[in-house]
Amino acid sequence: MLLRPLLAAVAPVTGTWLDGTFGLGGYARGLLAAGATTVIGIDRDPLALDLAASWAAEYGTRLRLIPGTFSNLDTLAGEPLDGVVLDLGVSSMQIDQPERGFSFQKDGPLDMRMSQSGTSAADIVNTASEATLADILYLYGEERASRRIARTIVEARKDPILTTLRLADIVAKCLPRPKPGQSHPATRSFQALRIAVNGEYDELAAGLAAAERALKPGGLLAVVSFHSTEDRIVKRFLQLASGNDSNANRYAPATTQAVPRFDIVTKAIGPDDAELDENPRARSAKLRVARRTAAPALTLDPSQIDVPQLNTKGRR
Repeated sequence: MLLRPLLAAVAPVTGTWLDGTFGLGGYARGLLAAGATTVIGIDRDPLALDLAASWAAEYGTRLRLIPGTFSNLDTLAGEPLDGVVLDLGVSSMQIDQPERGFSFQKDGPLDMRMSQSGTSAADIVNTASEATLADILYLYGEERASRRIARTIVEARKDPILTTLRLADIVAKCLPRPKPGQSHPATRSFQALRIAVNGEYDELAAGLAAAERALKPGGLLAVVSFHSTEDRIVKRFLQLASGNDSNANRYAPATTQAVPRFDIVTKAIGPDDAELDENPRARSAKLRVARRTAAPALTLDPSQIDVPQLNTKGRR
C-alpha cells in the first residue's frame, strides 16, 4: 500500500472515489479522511467485505461496499467517478492466512483463489499439460527455468500436489540454492500460478478500460503495481491513452496520435521511508497517476498494452 504518496499525488481529494481492490480498507479510509464525499469499495474476496462489517457502519452512506471485480467497476459504480484507485496483486490479508494457499512460508492447501471459487492452483498444477505449465511460469512469473520446473511438477504429481509447502519443495529442489538475500526459489512460480488462477492480467486490462469509461473529465486514476509486468501494462496503457506512444521502429511510418484520453500526473513513484518501515512488502511498489480528459473512451485491445497471453506466441 502506498497511501501517503497516493494522497499527496491526488490532492485535493473530493467527490466520489472508487477503491477497486478494497482489501482491509486502508485506501478507502484514507480517501474518506482526506475529503472524499463518498468511497465505493469493491472486492472479489468475500472475506474482505465480511471483515469490513465491524467498522464500515461508522461512515454511514459515505462508504458503499460492493462484491465484484474491478473489471466491471464502471457498471458496479453506477455513476461517474472523481477518482479510481487500484492496488494490484494479492493483499496482506490473503498472504497471511495459510488456508488461502497464497504463501509458501506456511503449509496450507494449494488454493490461491481470491474469490474463493472456481479453478484453484491445485487444479492447474495437477491437470495442466507440461507445455501449459511452462508457459504459465514463464509468461506470468518471468521464470527462466520454467520448462525444467514444469517437467519436475509433472513427474511429481503422480502423487497429487495439494499443499503449498510440497509445491515449494518440488520447485526448490530443481533450482540452485539461493544466495543470501535472494528470494525463495519458488517465489516466481507461486506468483505465476496466482496470476493464472485469478486471471489478473486480463482483469487489469479490463479494469483500466472500465476506469476510463467511469471517470469524469478531470477524474484521477491511481494504480499501484508490485512487479515489472504489472507496471509495464499500466505504463503502456497510460502512454497510449495520453498520446505519448512512440514508434518502436524509427523506420516505420509515423503514427497518427489520437486525442489524449488521459494526462500523465506522475511517473512511477515508490514507497517513502516511513511506508517501508510500516510495510516492508511495499518495497517493490510503484504508483502511477493520470487525469482523465474529456475525450471519448476507446475500446481497448489487450495486446496493445503488452498483456501476456497464453498460447499466442511461438515456443521459446
